[in-house]
Amino acid sequence: MSSGPDPAPGSPRFARERERMVEEQLIARGVTDARVIEAMRRLPRHLFVDEALRDRAYGDHPLPIGEGQTISQPFIVGRMTELLRLTGREKVLEVGTGCGYQAAVLAELAARVCTIERLPRLATRARETLEGLGYRNVWVRAANGTLGWPDEAPFDRILVAAGGPTVPPPLFEQLAEGGRMVIPVGDAANQVLQVIDKVQGGKRVTEDSGCVFVKLVGKYAWES
Repeated sequence: MSSGPDPAPGSPRFARERERMVEEQLIARGVTDARVIEAMRRLPRHLFVDEALRDRAYGDHPLPIGEGQTISQPFIVGRMTELLRLTGREKVLEVGTGCGYQAAVLAELAARVCTIERLPRLATRARETLEGLGYRNVWVRAANGTLGWPDEAPFDRILVAAGGPTVPPPLFEQLAEGGRMVIPVGDAANQVLQVIDKVQGGKRVTEDSGCVFVKLVGKYAWES
């Protein structure tokens, strides 16, 4: 697992805001996985956004990170991570690195994280942030996320942090038998979090809750 920040850097004010975020946005809304809660209590979310937005980093809302992309609101990060049911031994694929915050949460809870961002500037920035915080179990690639990461497959878990019309076939193919994927599926404006378990080569799909993500763009999703 991670060799990331301990303790999380930042002023006492940011520490208080992180604690409030955990209590009001995670625990009060039903996130119960103690490992997820502790990871998000530790992580300096404010370091993943532009300095001008740091005062809003722990609010109950997404924030812009450039290139038309956003950092998801804390509850969604916590809920999607909890749905993966990580034990600490997994290799995880994330599609849609963005600023790298979700990848850092995953790195705290899994053995290895491979994360793909289609926009090179965001990928570079995320890599620099993650390396600066001391993560050594995260690999960032600038590529088309709907194609997955074939040379690292199979993955025990896959998290897709963008909304697509369907589950991209390459991602399901790269999911290990017995593995689990969490992905927002729907139209461009509204999606539902789907939890997909791979059982005897087939899909077992359950739906969790409604959500709104930026578009999943690529060969097996939206064109733009």
